[in-house]
Amino acid sequence: MSRIETTCVQGGYRPGNGEPREIPIVQSTTFKYDTSADMGKLFDLEASGYFYTRLQNPTNDYVAAKIAELEGGTAAMLTSSGQAASFFAVFNLASCGDHVVACSTIYGGTFNLFQVTMRKMGIEFTFVNPDCTEEELEAAFRPNTKAVFGETIANPALTVLDIGKFANAAHAHGVPLIVDNTFATPVNCRPFEWGADIVTHSTTKYMDGHGAAVGGCIVDSGKFDWMAHAEKFPGLTTPDDSYHGITYAEKFGKEGAFITKATAQLMRDFGSIQAPQNAFLLNLGLESLHVRMKQHCSNGLALAKFLSTHPQVEKVNYPSLPGDPYYELAQKYLPDGSCGVVSFEVKGGKPAAERFMKELKVFAIETHVADARSCCLHPASSTHRQMTEEELKAAGISGGLVRMSCGLEAGEDLVEDVAQALEKAF
Repeated sequence: MSRIETTCVQGGYRPGNGEPREIPIVQSTTFKYDTSADMGKLFDLEASGYFYTRLQNPTNDYVAAKIAELEGGTAAMLTSSGQAASFFAVFNLASCGDHVVACSTIYGGTFNLFQVTMRKMGIEFTFVNPDCTEEELEAAFRPNTKAVFGETIANPALTVLDIGKFANAAHAHGVPLIVDNTFATPVNCRPFEWGADIVTHSTTKYMDGHGAAVGGCIVDSGKFDWMAHAEKFPGLTTPDDSYHGITYAEKFGKEGAFITKATAQLMRDFGSIQAPQNAFLLNLGLESLHVRMKQHCSNGLALAKFLSTHPQVEKVNYPSLPGDPYYELAQKYLPDGSCGVVSFEVKGGKPAAERFMKELKVFAIETHVADARSCCLHPASSTHRQMTEEELKAAGISGGLVRMSCGLEAGEDLVEDVAQALEKAF
C-alpha cells in the first residue's frame, strides 16, 4: 500500500502503455454501444461501463477512486457539491418516517438541510452536543434511527468529534456513523481507522484547494454489514423494484452496496453529478494536498497563538492550540495537525467583529474557506444566519465570532494583517 503522499499524486488512475499520463477529461454526455444488448447489461448492472454522465463518468470515477484510496475505503462517488454529498449519504439510508442523530455543531448549511429541508421529507433529526456524555448520546437514539452524522472538525466552531465514542454508540444500535472529513482531509485524519463507516467531503475546500471548482464526495469504508441489520435498511437488503429487483447488499456486498445504490438510485433521480472538468481540476488539487495541508496548519497555529494573547480577543478556537478544550482529542485523532481554520470571538460582539473585518488587507471577506488564499467571514450574519439564537448557541456561534481561513501565504503576513486590523478596530 502506498503512503498517503504517493496516493495523492498517483492514486486512482494508473495509465497503461501509451495512455495519457494525466487523467483524461471525458467531456461527453453519452457513450456509444454496438448493440442494445450491450447497453442493456449496463442498465441491469450486469456489466461495468458508462451510458450517461448524469449517473457516472470515467473522469469522475478515476478521481473518486483516488479519494477512496486516500481514505482507505472500498468505493466512492463524486457529487456536484458537498451539500449533495451530505444529502445523498443520509438519504441513501433514511426515508420518510426515519430518524437520524447528528451533532449540533455541524456546518450551518448542513444543519439547515437536515433541520428544514429533510424534515419536510419526513426524516426527523435529533441534534446532540459533541461533548455529550455516553448516556446523553444513548438517549438520542430511537427504534427508527438509521444513522449518526458528525464532522471531524466542526465548521466553524472547530470542535473535534470523538469518533470512537460516536462510532461505538452507532454500532450498538446497528447503524453507521457518517463523518464529514472536509476540514481534516485524509492527510490529517482517516475516520475509518477510528470506526466511522461513511465519509463525506466538500471537495470544494482543501481537496480542490484553489477555489476553482465546487464538488463533493462520498466514500464507503466497506465494513458495515448491511445484511446483519437487514430490517433497518430495506433499501439495501430487499429487491429494488426501480432497478430490476436487484438487492444491493447481496449483489455488491459490504464493499460496494452503499455507493452502487447511491449511484443507481439517487444520482439517477437527482442528477447531482460533478462536471468532468471540475473533477479534473479537483485531481490537480489532490496532487498537492499533502504539501498544502502542512502550510495551512502551520499558518493556522501561528495565528491562533497570536490571537490567544491579544487583549481584544475573548476566546480562540483552534484544536491544535495547547489549552484548547479539544486539544487532547486533536492529539488523538489529528496528531499531525488539524486544519488552517481559526475562529475567535472579538470583544464587543457583532459591531466589533464587523469593524475588524473591514480593516483586513490580506484576508478577504468571502463565503468560502480552506483554499490557497486567506479569507474570513462572520458566520452569524452569513453561513449560519438562518439559525435561531438558541441554535446558534448550540452550534458554538456568537455574534462576535469570526472565522479565519489561513491560506498559503507567509504566516508572518497573516499575523501582521490581523494585528493591524485589530488595532484599527479598537
